[in-house]
Amino acid sequence: MSGNVQLLNDTLAAAKAEGRAALIAYLPAGFPTVDGGIAAVEAALDGGADVVEVGLPHSDPVLDGPVIQTADDIALRGGLKIADVMRTVREAHAATGKPILVMTYWNPIDRYGVERFTAELAEAGGAGCILPDLPVQESALWREHADKHGLATVFVVAPSSKDERLAEITAAGSGFVYAASLMGVTGTRETVGAQAEDLVRRTRATTDTPVCVGLGVSNAAQAAEVARFADGVIVGSAFVKRMLDAPDAASGVEGVRALAADLAKGVRGQA
Repeated sequence: MSGNVQLLNDTLAAAKAEGRAALIAYLPAGFPTVDGGIAAVEAALDGGADVVEVGLPHSDPVLDGPVIQTADDIALRGGLKIADVMRTVREAHAATGKPILVMTYWNPIDRYGVERFTAELAEAGGAGCILPDLPVQESALWREHADKHGLATVFVVAPSSKDERLAEITAAGSGFVYAASLMGVTGTRETVGAQAEDLVRRTRATTDTPVCVGLGVSNAAQAAEVARFADGVIVGSAFVKRMLDAPDAASGVEGVRALAADLAKGVRGQA
């Protein structure tokens, strides 16, 4: 089963070998529908994203800004189940061959069962999980099952994280480290602060694992700015906004594809 996390590691290493940052897109499962969400994930990958994070919508998304909350509400009202998230991963991975992770709060996994969740995610071809609210010191059970099934465990670090805490987090994680460049909720920002660069520098001092920066990038120029100092650029709200603002689902998918192509130029310094 270790092929799943290996694909993620190889993808990030290949971007580095090209002298660029990887482009990582975030899209929630089930938005605007399950099929529509799968089409959007495939469009992001076809457009130029190297990796996709599929969000598992949650009724109380404490870390997510209003754009992602709106999409989550639509998905949950549509009756989204964890099985639909697994289907999203399975079909998009089968269609593109690219690494797909799930980003989720801990509560849904805990209720579903850790062994069942990790086994199904691996079977679907998933590369791992990003767990923004699971404290490292409470993650042993998750990591045991993730390791057994060849899944990466991606933890989130923030500018408020002290250096010794960073070392503890990076020692426990795998795949990449998710560096949240702005304190508070996710969402697009006009500029991505120097805070992010400092956080990447401090995180890199503790690990050889790639450090990818999320929270705030919405265009190619910002992607290029972050790509100067990060191993990966994570974009979520800007993709979701393209879909929310589109007149219909098909236009939303094309908007995702176009944004991915634009951001892909940015991470290659061609913005």
